[in-house]
Amino acid sequence: MSGSMQSNVGNSQIYNDNEQRTYKASEADPRERYEFAPKNAHNDLDSKDERSLGNRLASAQEHGLDNTSNKTKDTVTDPLKPAQMNGNEPSKGAKIDAELQREEEDLLRNKGKI
Repeated sequence: MSGSMQSNVGNSQIYNDNEQRTYKASEADPRERYEFAPKNAHNDLDSKDERSLGNRLASAQEHGLDNTSNKTKDTVTDPLKPAQMNGNEPSKGAKIDAELQREEEDLLRNKGKI
């Protein structure tokens, strides 16, 4: 018995139409798929990304991040504001922080530093 019909691989008679057929290069350009990445496909600020320091710094500045940390430049000046903006009562810690902040500002005003 010959071994030519024992394998199903490569025998065109076993495939249905349009299944497992290769396309000609003229039918589909594979470079089009890689032209642009989908939106949110990459995290510019990924610390494990193998980009140069200059490129990381540029993307951090684009996103409005501080150079020393990955925190935004807009810091919270009023500890009660985030909870009040969402219609919630501020936490006990936020109330204590606000009270300490007022006391420190009063102390600095009395010293003439503000």
